[in-house]
Amino acid sequence: MDGTAYPGVYREGRELYTINARPGVRVSGEALTRDGDTEFRHWDPFRSKLAAYLLKGPRPPTFEGVRSVLYLGASHGTTASHLSDLLPEARIFAIEKSPRSFAPLLRLARQRSNLLPILADAQLPERYAADVGLVDLLYQDVAQRGQARIFTENASACLRRGGRGLLMLKVRSVSQSLSAREVVADAREELLARRLTVGAPVDLAPFSREHLALPVVG
Repeated sequence: MDGTAYPGVYREGRELYTINARPGVRVSGEALTRDGDTEFRHWDPFRSKLAAYLLKGPRPPTFEGVRSVLYLGASHGTTASHLSDLLPEARIFAIEKSPRSFAPLLRLARQRSNLLPILADAQLPERYAADVGLVDLLYQDVAQRGQARIFTENASACLRRGGRGLLMLKVRSVSQSLSAREVVADAREELLARRLTVGAPVDLAPFSREHLALPVVG
């Protein structure tokens, strides 16, 4: 198993892995493999947009020094569990509004002390901002309209100055009629209007079609 430019992320051939914080335990049926005394979990880019971004991004996101993460749209916790692996000292606040998805996320958090699930709507950061505080990394993966607005409002409430963010933009959840280029342009304009620094969009195809990642600095 080889290291990568991303601390805590490993590679074997074209596949990504994280060190399993709970040896012998799978989160979503992923493959487990051992290298010496260390067990690794396969990180599937077809199931995790963050893994897809790490494979396709032009430069690595900054995980060094991250001690707190706000994850919007954590769902069942697949990607959150890999963040839990690669950032064992960080507090990962996982926001999910669906009670059905929150139940397995809560079960997962009982096995991972650095994963802190919150049943809440990401459109209403004022309801959890006091509990979360200021974070080093804001990660968003929600499927609804107004994704850029949700990101900017959470950044204003919870992202520390100079903190980093990743907006996983789901094009067809924003508009069924606009092109991907138009949706990205509108999102960039909204982020820039809030004085956020926005990097070049990264197309996540073929792992996630009609999805693009926008790296952001607060």
